[in-house]
Amino acid sequence: MHEQLLLQIKKGDVRSLARAISFIENEQQGYDDMLRFLQDDRSPKIIGITGPPGAGKSTLVDALIDELIREEKKIAVLCIDPSSPFNLGALLGDRIRMSQWYTHPNVFIRSLATRGSVGGLSPKIIEITDLIKSAQFDHIIVETVGVGQSEIEIAGLADITIVVVVPESGDEVQTMKAGLMEIADIFVINKSDRPGADLFERNLKLMLAPAFTKSDKEVPIVKTVATEKKGIHELHEAIKNNLTRNEERRLSLLTEKAWQLLINKKMKEVDKMKLRQSIEAGMNSDHFNLYSFIENYG
Repeated sequence: MHEQLLLQIKKGDVRSLARAISFIENEQQGYDDMLRFLQDDRSPKIIGITGPPGAGKSTLVDALIDELIREEKKIAVLCIDPSSPFNLGALLGDRIRMSQWYTHPNVFIRSLATRGSVGGLSPKIIEITDLIKSAQFDHIIVETVGVGQSEIEIAGLADITIVVVVPESGDEVQTMKAGLMEIADIFVINKSDRPGADLFERNLKLMLAPAFTKSDKEVPIVKTVATEKKGIHELHEAIKNNLTRNEERRLSLLTEKAWQLLINKKMKEVDKMKLRQSIEAGMNSDHFNLYSFIENYG
C-alpha cells in the first residue's frame, strides 16, 4: 500500500501527496512504515522564510513563486499556521495572497497547523518535507508562523533561511538579534518603499558586521516591495548564489533532523498521566527533588 502511494506521488499525483501528508500529520497507523520507504533525495532545496508577523512573508512568497514559475520550476509551499486545524478562518484569511497558485499545475500549497509547537513549525514538518522531496519538486518553500526568537528552529530544516523584516523593525531586530543574526542566510527588507528603509539597511549592515556576529560569512541584504514584485529577481539570484555555497550544510542539517526526530520519538514514550501519578507519589515523600526524579524516571 505504502509503496503504491509513494509511486503515485513520484508520478506527480498531488491528491496522493495531499493524502500522504494528512496520513503523516495525523499519525495514522502505519505512517512510520511509509516513511521507511522514502529515498534520500538531495535535489529539491528547502527555502525557509521567517520573520516577525506583519513583515509581508506571504506576499513575498507569492512574488517568489511567480519568479520561479518563469523559470519553469515546480514548487511546493508549506505555510505553517498557528490556528487550530479545525478553524479555517485564519488559514483562508492569511493565504488569500497566494490564491492564484492553488490551481497551477506546477505549484502545490499546503497549510499546516503548529498544534502547539513553540518553534514556529509543524511538529511533523521534517517528515512532511522529506515526503515532498520524493514528489519531484525543484524547490520547497516553508513559511513559518514568525513567533519571535524561537523561530530559529527553521535553521535546522532549511537549506537556506531568509529572514524578512520591515523598516520599522529596528527595535524588534535588536530584541531578536542573537537568534536571527545566526540563522539568516539572507535578510530581506520588505516594504522598502516606506520612510527609513535606507537608514534601517545601514543599521542592519552594522549589526551584521563580523565584529558583532563573530562570523566571517557575508549575509546579503535585499530590499523588496513584494506587492509590486520589486527586488524579487535580486532575491532569487541571492538564493541561487547562496544555495551553491551551502552544500557543506548537508551533514549539519541531517544531524539536526535526526536529533529532532529522536527527541520526538523519545517523548512519545512518556505518558503524561502516568508522569503525573509518579510525581504525586513522589511528592508524598519528604525528600522529593524534581531533578533527581527526572534523572531516574523511566
